[in-house]
Amino acid sequence: MPFKDLFVEPGWLTLLRGSPEMSRTKRLRAEIECLLKEGPANTVEIFDHLNERFKWGATMNQVGNILAKDNRFSKMGHKRGEFRGSVYTVCVWGLAELGMVTA
Repeated sequence: MPFKDLFVEPGWLTLLRGSPEMSRTKRLRAEIECLLKEGPANTVEIFDHLNERFKWGATMNQVGNILAKDNRFSKMGHKRGEFRGSVYTVCVWGLAELGMVTA
C-alpha cells in the first residue's frame, strides 16, 4: 500500500516524520529573518526576495501574514514610493530582537 506511512488524527492527515503543528511557512520565516538581519526592508523588497530565492515563491498575503503575526518581526514605519510603476505606501520591517520596535 503506497500510503502505509500515513496516519490519521481527527482533522489531520500527516506523514509520520511531520507533525500537525508544523508551520507551512517555516522556510519563508527563516529566510525573512536572514534578510532582516542585514537591515530593515519594506514589504515589497521582502516579497521580491522570497520569490527570487524559492522556486515556489510566496503570495503577498502570505508575506503580510508572516510579518504581522510573527513576534520576531516588528513594523518600523511606513514608506511611500514608486513600486512596480505605481505609488504605494508600504510598511518597513525590522527584527524585534535588535530593538528596532517603534510602532
